[in-house]
Amino acid sequence: MQTAERLGKIPPYLFMTLRNKINEARAQGVDVISLAIGDPVEATPDAVIEALSSAAQDKANHRYPTDEEWGMAAFREAVARWYERRYHVQLDPANEVLALIGSKEGCHHFALGMINPGDLVLVTDPGYPGYKPSIWFVGAEPHPIAMKGENNFLPDLTAIPSETAKRATAFYLNYPNNPTGAVATPEFLADLVAFARDYDIAVCYDNPYSEVVFGVDRLSFLNAPGAKEVGVELNSLSKPYNMTGWRIGMACGNPDIIRAMATSKANTDSGVFNAIQYAGIEALDKCDAFIEEMLQLYAARRNKVLATLRELGWSYEPPPGTFYLWTPVPDGFTSSEFCDFVFEKTAVVLAPGAAYGTHGEGYVRFSLTVEDARLDEALCRLRDNLGKVSFSTDNNTK
Repeated sequence: MQTAERLGKIPPYLFMTLRNKINEARAQGVDVISLAIGDPVEATPDAVIEALSSAAQDKANHRYPTDEEWGMAAFREAVARWYERRYHVQLDPANEVLALIGSKEGCHHFALGMINPGDLVLVTDPGYPGYKPSIWFVGAEPHPIAMKGENNFLPDLTAIPSETAKRATAFYLNYPNNPTGAVATPEFLADLVAFARDYDIAVCYDNPYSEVVFGVDRLSFLNAPGAKEVGVELNSLSKPYNMTGWRIGMACGNPDIIRAMATSKANTDSGVFNAIQYAGIEALDKCDAFIEEMLQLYAARRNKVLATLRELGWSYEPPPGTFYLWTPVPDGFTSSEFCDFVFEKTAVVLAPGAAYGTHGEGYVRFSLTVEDARLDEALCRLRDNLGKVSFSTDNNTK
């Protein structure tokens, strides 16, 4: 008996590797502080929890979810209201919205619905590690597109060879960006739509950090004229409402792509538990203020981390999105070596940039999703144990 050959292409999942490292150290009595994983520690809003509890007590919700793979009509209508209120984007909830078990699932159903074996699929590098496995699972080949600091971590669409673009059938990208924190601009999104239209490329725009921006406007891919003609946007309640464990999100946009993804879902799972969808409606309709509270909290943590890093020798200005900081590593280290060095000295865990792609080498990622007291302790350990670090002339701005 042999496992499927496709599994041989898939490296160990980064976050499971980090969790194993943390658990092993803690089992040996080490007081580990993880700044590596983006999982909010603050509670989900009380009103959302109460909505779940109330809906869970209704036995009608104990059966298969309503409307199965598409999601409850009421949830899809709430998504449409949220997009119109937050982004001034109009959606047809019957044909342009699909409920998801988190946006990560959406990445997979997009691949199953839109990509054929042997296809070439563009993927930003560095990028979220979950995109490539979805592409490999359908027998296609991911093609990395570099994102560099000098271009504000936006892919240079004009630098993609025309022969490569002609072969490509899809493009995965994500802004505000995990891991870099970069944000898209209206000009870039307009160029992306034109690029996708010119080369007949389906866009999977992953936007779960849409609400986590500092000092700039929120932006949806669907704000770009013509976006619905070429792609879909994935979003999630995980990050704005601290609902990572609830597993609920949405795909919005091109009705043909939405229908293809729904067909994949219909043959994979039975949809999102109705009670969670009712809780999602409560979040989308009534918890805008909670988002602002979390942004203030993340901004304060962000400023604390930046102050400590600058004290230690970093001098870069971070991009304005997500609750991550994507920092260059000091001279003499690869990203993994620096993470190991920090862990050995301080028992603080960081995420190595190389895990996000070839062009992630030379960076590490800090996450701000940790209790304030633990963050303060982590920063104290860094100040006390790392000492002044040094960088090449352009290392802080690359």
